[in-house]
Amino acid sequence: MDEYNNILLDIKGSVATVTLNRPKCLNVLNQETLLELDNAFQKIAKDTNVSVVVWRSNSMKLFTAGADIREMREKTVLEAIEFARLGHKVGHTIERDLPPVIAVLNGFVFGGGVELSCACDLRIATPDAVFSQPEIDIGIIPGWGGTQRLCRIVGLGKAKEMIYTGKHITAEEALSIGLVNMIVPHEQLELAILHLTGILSAKSRPALISAKRAIAMALETPLNAGLAYEIQAWGALFDTYDVKEAMNAFLEKREPKYKNK
Repeated sequence: MDEYNNILLDIKGSVATVTLNRPKCLNVLNQETLLELDNAFQKIAKDTNVSVVVWRSNSMKLFTAGADIREMREKTVLEAIEFARLGHKVGHTIERDLPPVIAVLNGFVFGGGVELSCACDLRIATPDAVFSQPEIDIGIIPGWGGTQRLCRIVGLGKAKEMIYTGKHITAEEALSIGLVNMIVPHEQLELAILHLTGILSAKSRPALISAKRAIAMALETPLNAGLAYEIQAWGALFDTYDVKEAMNAFLEKREPKYKNK
């Protein structure tokens, strides 16, 4: 699947950009879009030259209105479960198999957009961003990880408030509860993305992915198990070219030249 109907994939050097490209449909996440996202993210995961991923929308008005309700309303129980599994698969790939992913969130960020952005590593919001988990208003619950990841990011009480009420959260409130890392005005957005991707793409990809996986363990295992994992992950990096190059560069007072291996 090299051609996409609903997204754009652009890889330039160490930066991969995935763009939601359904502006006339409010970038709703139907099954075809999820399959395309899964394909694109899997492709990026295999590209050892990529050190940072940007996930954004092509629309100035919104990131996504969430999952496609017109498509969902016809699903049987088994079909709904498979649709949820597909959303989880995309979230898992973002969370585990990719180098750091920056979600650029503007306008409406609803439902699955919140859920999948919670699987990302860093979230940049524009001042007009509005966040919501509105599933309760159509008789369901978040099904792409929202009941699990959201509470780990914003805390149990705030996650319950968002999920039970479907309320809208402004960019300022999202920043205050830790749902986003920063708010950047539209006119400064491209410069902010360039700055952040520049910092991350200058790092060693194996080290970034190792750090990402070790951090994930902190939320999933007892402390002793997480510490044991960290020891092994730390030690394993000593078998990479990049760690030798980085240490030599430090001692020689020069910039390292990574090979991402």
